[in-house]
Amino acid sequence: MSQPAHTGVESTSPESDVPPAVARTAARLAPAATYRLQLRPEFAFADARAAVPYLASLGVSHLHLSPVLEAVPGSAHGYDVTDHTRVRAELGGEGGLRELAATARAHGLALVLDIVPNHMAVPAPLRLNRPLWEVAREGPGSPYAHWFDIDWEAGGGKLLLPVLGEPLDPGELKVDGRGDRAVLRIGELEFPLRRGTAELEPAALLAAQWYRPACWREARTGLNYRRFFTISELIGVRVEDPGVFAATHAKVVELVRDGVVAGLRIDHVDGLADPEGYLRRLREAVGEGCWVVVEKILARHERLPHSWPVAGTTGYDALHRVDGVLTDPVGAARLADAFRESTGQPPWSQTAGASAREVLTGDLAAELATLERLAGPELAPAVRELLIAYPVYRPYPGERELVPGALAAAAARAGAGAVAGVRDLVLLDPVFAARFAQTCAALRAKSLEDRAFYRYAPLLSATEVGGDPGNPAVTVAEFHAYCAELDRRWPASGTVVTTHDTKRSADVRARISVLSQEPGLRPPGPEGADPQLAWVAWQTALGLGDDGPQRAERLEQALLKAVREAALHTSWTEQDAAYEATLARYVPPAAPELPGPLGEAARANVLGAALLHLAMPGVPEVYQGCETEYRALVDPDNRRPAEFPREALARLDAGAAPRGTAEEKLALTATLLRLRRSRPELFHGYAPLAARGPAADHCVAFTRSPGLVAVATRLSHRLARAGGWRDTVLPLPPGRWQPLLGPGATLRGEAPLAGLLGGARPVAVLLREG
Repeated sequence: MSQPAHTGVESTSPESDVPPAVARTAARLAPAATYRLQLRPEFAFADARAAVPYLASLGVSHLHLSPVLEAVPGSAHGYDVTDHTRVRAELGGEGGLRELAATARAHGLALVLDIVPNHMAVPAPLRLNRPLWEVAREGPGSPYAHWFDIDWEAGGGKLLLPVLGEPLDPGELKVDGRGDRAVLRIGELEFPLRRGTAELEPAALLAAQWYRPACWREARTGLNYRRFFTISELIGVRVEDPGVFAATHAKVVELVRDGVVAGLRIDHVDGLADPEGYLRRLREAVGEGCWVVVEKILARHERLPHSWPVAGTTGYDALHRVDGVLTDPVGAARLADAFRESTGQPPWSQTAGASAREVLTGDLAAELATLERLAGPELAPAVRELLIAYPVYRPYPGERELVPGALAAAAARAGAGAVAGVRDLVLLDPVFAARFAQTCAALRAKSLEDRAFYRYAPLLSATEVGGDPGNPAVTVAEFHAYCAELDRRWPASGTVVTTHDTKRSADVRARISVLSQEPGLRPPGPEGADPQLAWVAWQTALGLGDDGPQRAERLEQALLKAVREAALHTSWTEQDAAYEATLARYVPPAAPELPGPLGEAARANVLGAALLHLAMPGVPEVYQGCETEYRALVDPDNRRPAEFPREALARLDAGAAPRGTAEEKLALTATLLRLRRSRPELFHGYAPLAARGPAADHCVAFTRSPGLVAVATRLSHRLARAGGWRDTVLPLPPGRWQPLLGPGATLRGEAPLAGLLGGARPVAVLLREG
C-alpha cells in the first residue's frame, strides 16, 4: 500500500504488518462502538445504569467508563487514584459497578474501563494514599519504597513534598497524638511521623523525618520523585516492578475475570518505563479475551509498535485525519500568514521549539537535572538539545536507533560527539533510557499540547491532541491511505473525534475549521487588544456560538485557561491579575454567528466528520452527548454531566423528520451505530471511491466490505463558490444501492453528486440491496 507523502518526521517503530493472528483476534473481540461516560459524584454508577436502555437503543455495544478506582474525594475525573484495591465509594462502590455491569449485560452491552497505571495522587490528606504515607513515615526502608521513582540522593535522603501554599513556618508545626498514632500537622495538612520522633523539639523533629514539606514552588527545581507531566499532586508508579504491578492491578484483573469488564483503556502509556513489557504482563493477566487500547499520541507519520499486544490506540490519530481532510490547505496557509503579520508571533516550528526549551528548562527543570546528573556534566548540554529536538513523544526500549533528524538537530547545537554519547546511553543504559523516554513524553505533552497549541492560533481547530498545526490539512489520498492501513494493521483500534481531553469538541472544531475556506475574515478586538488573544477569543466564540445562557462564563473560563497555558503574559504559577482582568473585554456580549454560507459549511463539517468517524475502520467512540450536536470547550467544560437526547431519538424512531443539525447528526449517528452492531460484516475491508468531474476533490467516499458506501462533502463553501457539483459523478461498485438517510431512489452505476449530495444533504450512506 502506498504511504502518505513524507513531511520530515520519521517513523520510529517497525513497519512490518501486525501478525494476522493478532489482528484477527483483536477484531473478533472488538466492540462495535463504545460510548464514553464521565463518572463523578454527580453522575455515578446509578445514573449510568439509568442511561443504559437509551444507550442500548442508540446502537453502541460497550460503555466506556472513566476511572472507577478510589480517587481523591470529590474528583471530577478519577485519574488521581488513591487506592487500587477498591472501587470508588463516591460512585457507588464495587456493588454499584457490578449492578451497572449486570444492567448493561441485560441490554446487550458490556463495560470498558479506563485504568491509570502511571501515577497515583499525592492527596490531602496524605494518608488516603497508604503506600505513599508509609514511604513518608519509613523512608527507603519501607516495603512500599519500590512503588515510586524517588531519588533519595538528590533530595539529601528526604522525599520533597511540595504541598504547602507558602514556605514552611516552623511555628506552624504541631504534633497530634502519642506514640505510633502521633502525626505532624502543618495548618490543615497532616503528615506521618517517623517512629520515636514525636517528642522531639520542632527543628529536630522535622530534621528526623524522611520527608521535607515545602512550598509548591520548590517542585520546579527540587522535586525528587517522578510525577505526571508537571503535576506534583500525581506521583509516578513503578508498574514495571512485578510486585507493584500485581498490587495495583489485582482489582482490575478480578473485574475482568469475573466478566464485569470486557475491555481496558490504558491511560498515558508513554509514562511507563517499559510500555511493551507492561502490556505483555497485562495481557497475560487479563487473557486474550479482553479488548485493550492504549492512549498513545502518534505523530503524523509515526506508527504504533506492531509488537504491542493491543488492539490499537484510543484514536487521536484518527481525529487528526478526520479534521484534516475537512480543512482547506490553501486557506489554512493564508490564515497562518495573516496571524503572523497581525500578531508578530513566529511560525509554528519556532513556536514549538521555543515552547519546548521554555518548558524543559522551567517547568521540567527537576526532571532535566535528574537526566543531566545521570549523564554527567560533559553530556548535559546534549541531553537538553536532544530532548528539545525529539519530534515524537518518546523512543522505546529495543529500538536500534533514535530519530536521525533529532540527532542531527541536537548535534548542531551541542556537538556530534556529545549527542552520540547520549544516544549510546539511551540505547545501552536501561535506567537512563527509561527516564529519558518518560521525560521526553512529558516534555512533548506540556510544550506542545499545553503551551504551543495555545500560542499558535491561526486556526484553532488544528491545535488538537495529535494534530499538526503547521500543516493541518490532510489530502483525500492521505485520508484513504490512513484508513486502508488502519483496516489492514489495526482493524480493532479505537477512533475518536471528541474526548474528555480534547480542547474543543468535534462540533466546535467543525465550525472553526470553515474559516480555512474563507481566510479573509479577521478577528475583531477591543481597543488596545492583545492581537494573539483576539484571534483565540474570536475563533473560540465562533466555535461555541449560541450555546446556552452560560455561554459568556464558559467562554471566559476557556480564555483564562488559554492565556495561562500560553504563558505569554500570565501563567498558572506567575499570574498577572491586571492582564487577566482584561479577558472579559474579549467575550462578545452576544453570541457571534458564522455568516450564512459559512453556517451551512459548518453544518456540512459537523455531519461529514460524524459520518467519516462512524463509517471508517476501527472502533468508534461516541463521547457523552456527541450523538447530537455537542459544543464544548476545554475541561472542565467538556466534563459536565451528560444530557441524553432521549425524546429526540424516540421522535426520530417514530418517523419524524430531523429538526436542525442536532437531530440530523443524531439520526446519522443512530443509523450507523445500529448498523455496526446488527451487521458487523458490513464494516470489514476498505476501498476508496474516486469521484469524476470538475468537483471531484470535494468528495470523500469509500466502501466497507462489499455492501456499504459512505460519502461526505468536503470544503462545501469553496464548492458552492465554484459552482457546485455540476456534472461530477461517483462511480459505484456493482449492484443496486439504497440511500439510508432520508428519501432517495435506488442507485446503480454512476451516481450524480448533484443529486446524491445536493441541496440539504452533505452526506450519504448507501447500502447494497440483497
